[in-house]
Amino acid sequence: QLVESGGRSVQPGDSLRLSCAASADVGSNYATGWFRQAPGREREFVAVIRWRGSPKYHANSVRGRFTISKDHAKDTVYLHMTNLTPEDTAVYYCAADFTGTGSTGSRDYSNWGQGTQVTVSA
Repeated sequence: QLVESGGRSVQPGDSLRLSCAASADVGSNYATGWFRQAPGREREFVAVIRWRGSPKYHANSVRGRFTISKDHAKDTVYLHMTNLTPEDTAVYYCAADFTGTGSTGSRDYSNWGQGTQVTVSA
């Protein structure tokens, strides 16, 4: 199972780091993706990182502000978010892509976490 943490309420312009920790039963050789879902909107791809830590890909909406990274020793993937805006408010999820290709489509993912709430407001 993948477990997200780190979400909280922040102000516009703040930074935040989300974590996605994997339990041993998830397995290996999968890409890890971050998605987000705001109220009334479809789930949206945010970023993905391959098993070995590269390559990585970020959605246009967050490129230059968000960075995905991986700590192999801790089996944890991070989403570093900077210059947050109210439009970033959403529940953030991580999941595993066992195709290994680093897909941007949620249908290719499994082992979804429960999500962590990020709220950006003045």
